[in-house]
Amino acid sequence: MKPFTKIAAVIFGIAAAVHIYRLVSPFSIVIGGNAIPQGASFVIIIIAFVLCIGLWRESKKIIT
Repeated sequence: MKPFTKIAAVIFGIAAAVHIYRLVSPFSIVIGGNAIPQGASFVIIIIAFVLCIGLWRESKKIIT
């Protein structure tokens, strides 16, 4: 079992969930004075979800 990999998978899953929530209930995200467009959430959801699934599968592999 790889606990840090599993923790990273959960964090990416939460990030994907927050962006899904952002699409359902629009709110603005501002980083350094720059507003992140709503359309960027689609890309972020895909990337975060793929990383979440990949890391979760990685954490399930048995170390030999």
